[in-house]
Amino acid sequence: MDAPLSRIDVESVVFEGTGELISLLPNASPLTWVRNGEGVIGYGEFAKVHFSGASRFEDAAQWWREQLKGFRINDHIRVPGSGPIAFGSFSFDEAEDSVFIIPRVVVGKRGNTSWITRIGAPAPLNHELLPTRKSSPLSWGEGSLSASEWEAAVGHAIVRIAAGELEKVVLARDVTATSEEPIDARVVMEKLAEKYPNTWVFAVDGLVGATPELLVRLTKGLVTSRVLAGTIRRTGDDQRDLALAASLARSSKDLEEHDYAVRSVADALEPFCSSINVPDAPFVLHLANVMHLATDVTGVVSDSMAVTNALSLVDALHPTAAVCGTPREKAKKLINEYEVMKRGRYSGPVGWIDARGDGEWGIALRCAEIDAKDARKVRLFAGCGIVAGSIPQDELAESQAKLVPMRDALES
Repeated sequence: MDAPLSRIDVESVVFEGTGELISLLPNASPLTWVRNGEGVIGYGEFAKVHFSGASRFEDAAQWWREQLKGFRINDHIRVPGSGPIAFGSFSFDEAEDSVFIIPRVVVGKRGNTSWITRIGAPAPLNHELLPTRKSSPLSWGEGSLSASEWEAAVGHAIVRIAAGELEKVVLARDVTATSEEPIDARVVMEKLAEKYPNTWVFAVDGLVGATPELLVRLTKGLVTSRVLAGTIRRTGDDQRDLALAASLARSSKDLEEHDYAVRSVADALEPFCSSINVPDAPFVLHLANVMHLATDVTGVVSDSMAVTNALSLVDALHPTAAVCGTPREKAKKLINEYEVMKRGRYSGPVGWIDARGDGEWGIALRCAEIDAKDARKVRLFAGCGIVAGSIPQDELAESQAKLVPMRDALES
């Protein structure tokens, strides 16, 4: 008879620590998912694994289930995110690398409830062991394409759309920067959380950002996805911005782009849900630097979908029209033809999953990747939805506006 497998204790208890959640970030390899002061942050690595290929989401879910078999879970909190969790950051393209990490310690906050989860023996939090480093001057460089080259690529894509090859494509660009000193991800995230509290501030394996777009949240059978498509830059003048918001809500070009994105999300979620709600019209989401057309698609997971977890929904949704285009396969082909760069984990799903299968996953937008070999180097990303009515110069201006959050967080 086989000896029983020894299991590792995982305990979640009330956290008595003080201060904002974002102030507790670890000084090395932070794992972070925080919005409006709530969320989860992780310390250390209990386990880390990489995936690639078309089955990367399914492979990650299976790996997570196997890891859970080795835990003896004692969860005194019983809210989404308590107990053991895994953070993930997946590539946009299946051929590139994705990462999945189980932290040794998690601190979480939801409403008035704060908790700490430890895997194995109690471990101290290390957020105070090293002082945060101040931002140092950056030197900026072109990315895979110069601004003028990317603008020309947008023009070529518009011609292809006008010819009827596809309805929409999302083209992204990158810029590079080098700092005099290693970049401290804690400083970047604290600035993002302060200036963009309504976004999901994230960090996983060197990818840091503040995304306004929730790919999917699964909580006790309830599904939510926030779709953003259609963007206009803010001026800083409240009256002028109200007028711009009204024009965005009436813009046929932006409404067309938004409709493609909403339709792709609703179609992907429908097979999993017994009911689904899609509002008749989008609302305008006001952020510090831009405004977006936004729609919250909601649903209830069908009882017949007992095996549904957050990652199965991520698998069905990615890539949405908001980061790829419509039809999906034709848009992906055009992206490979015109972008030149490798997106890596930019515009891929990023977030966490717990032992119950619940979780929150955003799209890795408004983000940058700190070089794993040289923390002085960083690559920033921005993308725009291109439709028949797009104008290359306007799309370039939109991409520059989308780079502002990360540029400011790195420079100021």
